Amino acid sequence: MSKPFFSIYSHDFARVAVGVPRCRVADPAANAAETLALAAEAEKNGAALVAFPELGLSAYTCDDLFHQRALLDACVDALATVVKASENLSIAMVVGLPLRVEHLLFNCAVVVSGGRIHGVVPKSYLPNYGEFYEARQFSPADSAMTTDMMLCGQTVPFGAALIFEAANLPLFKFHVEICEDVWVPIPPSSFAALAGATVLVNLSASNIVVGKSGYRHQLVSQQSARCLSAYLYSSAGKGESSTDMAWDGQALIYENGEMLAESERFSDDSHLIYADVDLERLSRERMRTSTFGHSVRRHRDEVAAFRHVSFHLDLPVEKTYPLKRNVERFPYVPADSRRRNERCEEVYNIQVQALVQRLSASGISKVVIGVSGGLDSTHALLVCAKAMDRLGLPRTNIIGVTMPGFATSDRTLLQARQLMEVVGCSASEIDIRPSCLQMLKDLGHPYSEGKEEYDITFENVQAGERTNHLFRIANFRNGIVIGTGDLSELALGWCTYGVGDHMSHYNVNASVPKTLITHLVRWVAETGQIGNSGSDVLINVLDTDISPELVPGKSSNRPEQKTESVIGPYELQDFNLYYTLRFGFAPTKVAFLALSAWGDREAGRWPEEVHVTRNEYDLGAIKRNLGIFLHRFFKTSQFKRSCVPNAPKVGSGGSLSPRGDWRAPSDSEATVWLDELKNIPEQ
Repeated sequence: MSKPFFSIYSHDFARVAVGVPRCRVADPAANAAETLALAAEAEKNGAALVAFPELGLSAYTCDDLFHQRALLDACVDALATVVKASENLSIAMVVGLPLRVEHLLFNCAVVVSGGRIHGVVPKSYLPNYGEFYEARQFSPADSAMTTDMMLCGQTVPFGAALIFEAANLPLFKFHVEICEDVWVPIPPSSFAALAGATVLVNLSASNIVVGKSGYRHQLVSQQSARCLSAYLYSSAGKGESSTDMAWDGQALIYENGEMLAESERFSDDSHLIYADVDLERLSRERMRTSTFGHSVRRHRDEVAAFRHVSFHLDLPVEKTYPLKRNVERFPYVPADSRRRNERCEEVYNIQVQALVQRLSASGISKVVIGVSGGLDSTHALLVCAKAMDRLGLPRTNIIGVTMPGFATSDRTLLQARQLMEVVGCSASEIDIRPSCLQMLKDLGHPYSEGKEEYDITFENVQAGERTNHLFRIANFRNGIVIGTGDLSELALGWCTYGVGDHMSHYNVNASVPKTLITHLVRWVAETGQIGNSGSDVLINVLDTDISPELVPGKSSNRPEQKTESVIGPYELQDFNLYYTLRFGFAPTKVAFLALSAWGDREAGRWPEEVHVTRNEYDLGAIKRNLGIFLHRFFKTSQFKRSCVPNAPKVGSGGSLSPRGDWRAPSDSEATVWLDELKNIPEQ
């Protein structure tokens, strides 16, 4: 790689900051000094861009003082001080001040870096209602008759339709609007996003009244989501006049609808917030969302009006900074308990509703399910139980079958029996060993002659016999076979082609990852979704080692096989799956994100502590398990995914259905991903 692995800028992140300085009304020199102090701090912390409040060099509450030449001249002098100081700062700044242009006064944002003014953006929409009367002092952007102006001895672009680009960080393109501009039905930033801006900046003053803080959150969140962009929002704080208004100094950073950072409100001190914006993620979302491109075509004239201003930004690419954004260890499972419960409830209901619809549409009232006593079949059984309740059918219409084989442990067999009893389904038990022995004998397999030959054929004969029984029972009982295999198993190819964890009449688990199924079962146990009894057996299932139980072990209570010892820990492989499937990130970036989430920062991997929730993985373990994932996902497993049964998609994290989120050739190579893996250092 041309850039160091541990640098955020090597992975198309851009660190951005929003500053809220204490201000002095009508004292531009003091305000410039406070602004520069925050800019220097932001640069020290690796930021590429810092935005300040609306009219920050003058203060917003100057009222008719804005028509005083002394103040206007002092503002230009303060800007000159900022421009001069920027020669020694490797950061772009966006500052606000009033500027005279061709006999008109504009409320402006000025973009500065490296001793240069890159452009001046006038405010487009002037509020003139309630406590606001900006039209008394200022003219709107469309009143301007020029597209360039002289400022601090430089000829610079002037206008609302400017996009600023860092030439050495190609995806970093930002647009600036001012306060009210985002409160209108179609903000200027909407067209800027269509014109290529990935970061939208709002210099705001925004006095505070009851309820306004929450509305700002909604406004900024929705604008960032609609525009598939990052959005930086500032507002004025301590020092603004309280003659008729109050100020809370709220600063926000959002990315595609999700909040990355928020400032302390009502602070007495100047302060900064930071976040690392994922520019590649935004770019890929736009590429993936075809209607974004349709919108560009629909608004050709507005998009064509934008001018692009390119400049070089000295980025700290050689420095190592811990990632300033929350990277969840379990991207499919919210860390917050309230949101996690909401997620579990919604996913469970999606699965139940989908099964109810399938049964209603087919006119079939019975389901057949293999109950192993393990995690996946347990959750599928819980879905079936709730579906029968919704349909007003007895749970005895669920035909549960447990089929002990050569390696079934006493524990899982007991759990299977207990589960079926708790659910109240029609329970049966079929020992598949005699039929498996007959098949092995027909094949001439050494095991049929008393030899301990535990090969793939030995395993698949058991899996195949179970599936054969389920389908024949479904034929005989006029039901459909419910599949139990999950998204994680499909991703890793950890399923036998054409058998129960792969093939069924309908699969309720196929787009649910293993890490989420774990929480779903726990949620059902805690909330009594299928009745108040049975929580103990569900907790026991959660505490059971994940194993196919196909190879006999030394003890009847402990399986010889442990799935995660072969394919890697599900918690890490689900992480790899999410960022590979949902965003198409390169292995280097997936590993960087995994280290940010799972790495041991206290061991010196990062200069910050991390809150440990379960395990930790060093970079060597992350790389090794990512290699397993890439080989299995891209090289060896697609042929199984190309013919999976119908199953409901439950989340935006994606599914692997060939009729949904993932269409891929069954005979592609994994070379480019595995070659990219080599760019990840071991430690």
